[in-house]
Amino acid sequence: MAMAETQMQADRRRAGLVLGACSGVHAVQDGLSSTVNVLLPILAQSLGLSYAQVGVVKAANLVAMGVLEIPSGFMSERWGARILLAFGLAVVGLGYLWLAQAAGFSTVLFSLSLAGVGAAFQHTLSSAVIAAAFEGPGRRPALGTYNAAGDVGKLAMTGLFTLLIGLGVGWRAVTFGYGVIGIVLAILVIVLLTRAAIGGPPRRLDPGETAAQPLGWGLRSRRAFMGLTAINFLDTMVQSGFLTFVAFLMIERGAPLGLAGLAVVLTLAGGVVGKFCCGFLARRMGIVPSLVLVEVLTVASILAVVAAPIETAYLLLPLLGVFLQGSSSITYATVADIFDGARQARGFSLIYTTSTIAAIVAALAFGLISETFGLEATMLTMAGLIAATLVICPALGRGLAEAGA
Repeated sequence: MAMAETQMQADRRRAGLVLGACSGVHAVQDGLSSTVNVLLPILAQSLGLSYAQVGVVKAANLVAMGVLEIPSGFMSERWGARILLAFGLAVVGLGYLWLAQAAGFSTVLFSLSLAGVGAAFQHTLSSAVIAAAFEGPGRRPALGTYNAAGDVGKLAMTGLFTLLIGLGVGWRAVTFGYGVIGIVLAILVIVLLTRAAIGGPPRRLDPGETAAQPLGWGLRSRRAFMGLTAINFLDTMVQSGFLTFVAFLMIERGAPLGLAGLAVVLTLAGGVVGKFCCGFLARRMGIVPSLVLVEVLTVASILAVVAAPIETAYLLLPLLGVFLQGSSSITYATVADIFDGARQARGFSLIYTTSTIAAIVAALAFGLISETFGLEATMLTMAGLIAATLVICPALGRGLAEAGA
């Protein structure tokens, strides 16, 4: 009995260390990626980039990430997650060091593409490691906490960047410092995950164990996966597009350049709360009812921000962030419900790759819409896309029932 309790305590400590390490990776990696959103208006003004070029830069960053997200799941089955997580962080750091030297569009494009390559390894592998460390009812809150950590990082790093720029620190110096942070954390994550004895190269299976492994992708319900993918695709388009263009919207409505980035920070502040709380909301209400509620509130909040005076819009942005980004804690955690345990890294790689594709489409499409019809038309388009997810929710519910979720 005492041995069993000791083992349970050891397992809880190990799970806590894994969650802490992966949440730290998520915070820094997403913080670095999100800083691009407050950098782009500064780069546009400093280096003369157009809205279309801003869209291309953001899309290139996401394309580089998307190309490697599915392969990262397969690579982890061979080499383990921790070495790939550290590699990704180091590459993102190098991208930021290069960006600090940028003199024009081509250098910005290359450095942020390099950062995108490094970012490809984080979401899939961290989510799979956490799903392996937590089982049963604790898995969804753990993944929700991990998701919230990403927004904490976004908030902290974009907020710090905005503050330092407001205090007169040059964007090149801050960008260089952020690159150093990425490289330092790459070393730290190796140490922490090694101590937790997780994320290393998988042991070789004997023939009997190999035969017992699930075939293919381990998908329990095609209908559930298709519904989840479609909803996540539209959600991610709007999340990424809104964060990319909200600062430009505020500039157009009269906000000074130094305060435009605050719009991103406020939205992310709400996102921290949303991502943390929505995991618990789904656990209490159920996946589909909680998702419907959050999507309806997202549409209403976007419309309110567009219609309100600029001062009121700033006040509404944290509330919008709660709903806009909280939905991802519901959708991403649902991957664990529709893929077999041994294939969850593949499942997460699929869902994160579709998210990346959605963000690429958003950067190009919303950049073009903004250039042609204006930023308010872009925001109304986003509200319409979120409303479309409500049509898909019933199909997701039927698929989840098939999967036994």
